[in-house]
Amino acid sequence: MKRNKMISLVLSAVLLLAVLAGCGEAESSSKGGEVSSAVQTEDTSLKGSTLNLFTWEGMFPQEVLDGFTEETGVKINYVNFDFDETMLAKLEAAGGGDYDLVIADDYIIETAISEDLVQKLDPSKLSNYKSINSVYQGQFFDPEDEYTVPYGAGVQTIVYDPSLVDLEITGYADLWDKSLEDSVGIIASSRVIDGMALKVLGESYNTEDISKIEAAGQKLLELAPNIRLIKDDNTQDDLLSGEISAAVMYTSQVTMAKMQNPELKVVFPKEGIGFGIMAQFIPSNAPNAEAAYLFMDYILRPEISAKCYEFLGYYCTNKDADALISEEYREFLTLPEDFKAEKMEMIENISAEALEAHEKVWTAFKSACE
Repeated sequence: MKRNKMISLVLSAVLLLAVLAGCGEAESSSKGGEVSSAVQTEDTSLKGSTLNLFTWEGMFPQEVLDGFTEETGVKINYVNFDFDETMLAKLEAAGGGDYDLVIADDYIIETAISEDLVQKLDPSKLSNYKSINSVYQGQFFDPEDEYTVPYGAGVQTIVYDPSLVDLEITGYADLWDKSLEDSVGIIASSRVIDGMALKVLGESYNTEDISKIEAAGQKLLELAPNIRLIKDDNTQDDLLSGEISAAVMYTSQVTMAKMQNPELKVVFPKEGIGFGIMAQFIPSNAPNAEAAYLFMDYILRPEISAKCYEFLGYYCTNKDADALISEEYREFLTLPEDFKAEKMEMIENISAEALEAHEKVWTAFKSACE
């Protein structure tokens, strides 16, 4: 999943105007699992304390952060990292301390849990816990949902401009069509793009079979003539300008592209849907874990979640917020009803040998695209 999550200021302004305004005062519920529209603040000792939030820049609308502090009296110390690996290194150095709540990508959370840097959650402290969409739970990094609460998901999709493309694109395999020569843009993620070729060949993203990874590499070389650019940042601008006619992009980029040109087509590849999850967790020695629970419950409130996802541009992981997302954005911020978990696959950690094979494949492919 893309590491830089921040959407442009213009986009943010448009999104925030579109969200349902305000969060009316309501009775709080101390009964776990019920949807609560007010933060539980019985513990007045938290007022005046600080929540140390550690994640990427631009993960929340400022009004949501300000609203939490106004409602609870808990200040937020928002600390940013650039890459998941940076986060893990700092958390390791702090022995699971210093930070109260972390939001990071799935694969790195699996590592943090294995190193005892994450504490088990107490769902009874989250009155809105049942608002979580179960599609995003029970995944490889936290199979029993003992440690994490999902906050956003990225779905691997293709986007194309039908006015510039002569065929109907329904899957990854269509990107190999000769009519798309020198007109396709892709993100610079080796596992995603190598995985795309694996999917075309009917294989898993996470195969450990070196021969299958190498076969995917040969398949990618056949795609090289169609590739116009490989880049992570602002690929949506190239699609909107007509520099490219089709692209494999990060979810937030798909959101921005669709907002500016609703005529673009979004394709969930017929070969299978790949996705990744950003999740929240409380470090093992968090100095203010209770404030972390308070904040997690606050952003699990459906009306708050809707604001967050329209700002963030990633898939909503709160089922009760889906209906509150503006209709014009809903189709690309919520999963279609017919999507089933068994039809989706996440990119997981694999062996060093398999990773090395992927890097060789990726290097050869990039050279062929130059």
